[in-house]
Amino acid sequence: MIRLCVPAEIPVLIDLFRQSVRRGTVADYSAAQRLAWAPDHIDGDAWAARCANRPTWVAEIAGTVTGFVDLESDGHIDMLFVHPEFHRQGIATALLAHVESEAQTQGIKRLFAEVSLTARPVFEKAGFSVIEQQAVIRAAETLTNYRMQKPL
Repeated sequence: MIRLCVPAEIPVLIDLFRQSVRRGTVADYSAAQRLAWAPDHIDGDAWAARCANRPTWVAEIAGTVTGFVDLESDGHIDMLFVHPEFHRQGIATALLAHVESEAQTQGIKRLFAEVSLTARPVFEKAGFSVIEQQAVIRAAETLTNYRMQKPL
């Protein structure tokens, strides 16, 4: 089931994000890079404000939040994360399809995102193409990711 996130779930989303980065990207990023990307302290109030400013949907299986995605009004997908225990089950694909449907309903003409090495194949499978590779610095660590887009 995919549904809108409720404010009380912000701690769940933060934990899911941290688990997804720290455990789900091991093959693509070093331990130092993963810790810089998903540190021990994450500002819950900032996350709550972020989620309040744009729709954020969660994927739920049997009452467990397994992933989430958001969509900004200009078509930017800032966050798409799936808990590592639920990888390779079609959750990210379903979340992207949901976002695409919502974007089309809103008249958005293009989706775009900054996508990790790990997530790139999922976005490509959903029809996104690479605009460019980039280096992002987080807490003195350099991480490679890709700017990707999909015209609608």
